[in-house]
Amino acid sequence: QVQLVESGGGLVQAGGSLRLSCAASGRTFSSYYMGWFRQAPGKERMFVAAISWSGDITNYADSVKGRFTISRDNAKNTMYLQMNSLKPEDTAVYYCAARVSITSGYRYWGQGTQVTVSS
Repeated sequence: QVQLVESGGGLVQAGGSLRLSCAASGRTFSSYYMGWFRQAPGKERMFVAAISWSGDITNYADSVKGRFTISRDNAKNTMYLQMNSLKPEDTAVYYCAARVSITSGYRYWGQGTQVTVSS
């Protein structure tokens, strides 16, 4: 299994940027397909972005396309989410998650990091 720890959240003004990190330990990081999700207060957890094992395939929720960039560094066992042009509606707890294949569910989750965007 793999353990995931998010960091990099905080308070930022609208239009600003943040970079989230997800550090992995345990089983080989490069064997996992990784994703970012977020959950706003009173709402369901939603998909944000995902990246393949090698990092050559990515996909994004429509709401963040063109503003967020997902990436990973397998040598550092770390995944990133660069968030630019942040909006108040991006305010949420952000979670990273791992799954063993593109057809399986996300089995492993981090504890989350809070992102707050002020208007």
